[in-house]
Amino acid sequence: PYMLHLCKKYLPRAAAVTSVSAGLAGLYTDRFGVATEVVRNAADLRDLKPTPVDPNVIRLVHSGTADAERNIVELIEAVDRLGDRFSLDLYLLEVPGGHLDVIRKMAASAPRVTVHDPVPPETLPTVLNQYDLGVFLYPLKTLSHLYHLPNKFFDFVQARLGLVFSPAPEIDAHIGEYGLGLITSDTTADALVEALRDLTAEDVMGFKQAADRSARALSSEPDRATQSALVARLLSGDQ
Repeated sequence: PYMLHLCKKYLPRAAAVTSVSAGLAGLYTDRFGVATEVVRNAADLRDLKPTPVDPNVIRLVHSGTADAERNIVELIEAVDRLGDRFSLDLYLLEVPGGHLDVIRKMAASAPRVTVHDPVPPETLPTVLNQYDLGVFLYPLKTLSHLYHLPNKFFDFVQARLGLVFSPAPEIDAHIGEYGLGLITSDTTADALVEALRDLTAEDVMGFKQAADRSARALSSEPDRATQSALVARLLSGDQ
């Protein structure tokens, strides 16, 4: 209720409003009557190329906070069940209320799972470039979750990785439009195993090449152009 109060009171006073996805922008317009432009949480364009895929070991990677809601435990369980043809590397930031200790204990008994310290955002795509598929299973508990388009999506693209995400409207649309990878049926380990079990090295390389082709469109360049046009309009007094 407090968030709704803030939106109702202050959004109509704003000279310009932006949000990070088309779904969220549409909600602001529909519910509060304010024109809302999309400025995605996209990473800068990186001069990287897809790395080769080893058909014997497809390398999965996940980066982010060690929150319980990120279903990292399910990632570990899935890779453990998939066998020697898959590995998982985790670059995790410890946060209050997180469960990094639980993750580290699970990883210690999973021979193909490795937990790394986090790396700075500006170097993350370069570090991730050595892997094959960026994975993320995210339960949709709120409207913000439903229409999320997270920075890790764009980090994975700039790293020239294929993507394996759980379903959400914005994610589904982007992966489908650019041919970036796979959408699991839900956020469980079972769904991830099912999505990955029959994946070939050729499939993965195709996803990585699609990320390379779409890297400019899915970089911060279009969003900077939107921001620049918005600021120019405000400074000119044409609101």
